[in-house]
Amino acid sequence: MLEKTTRINYLFDFYQALLTPKQRNYMEMYYLEDYSLGEISELSQVSRQAVYDNIKRTEQMIESYEKKLHLYDKFQTRTELLDKIEKDLAENAITNDTKSMLIKLKEID
Repeated sequence: MLEKTTRINYLFDFYQALLTPKQRNYMEMYYLEDYSLGEISELSQVSRQAVYDNIKRTEQMIESYEKKLHLYDKFQTRTELLDKIEKDLAENAITNDTKSMLIKLKEID
């Protein structure tokens, strides 16, 4: 569950500009502020089921955006490569592998 929440939070960061204000609000309350569905429904004056349905549709929507745009995947790849390069630099172990990682970084976008 924590892995799903982390993924949705990242996807929300990347794709929130593509959401409606209502979708952004529900996702912020549910995932970032840890409100329950009941609390969101009270604040929004809608049924708990309406909040649940909206959040689930929004999750599917941002997953669909990720399948098309790959912003999160590219972010993860960049982060992993940068970590490896930093490790090599800290160990003064700059090799051909380090150079190839730099080339891969340039090719990601």
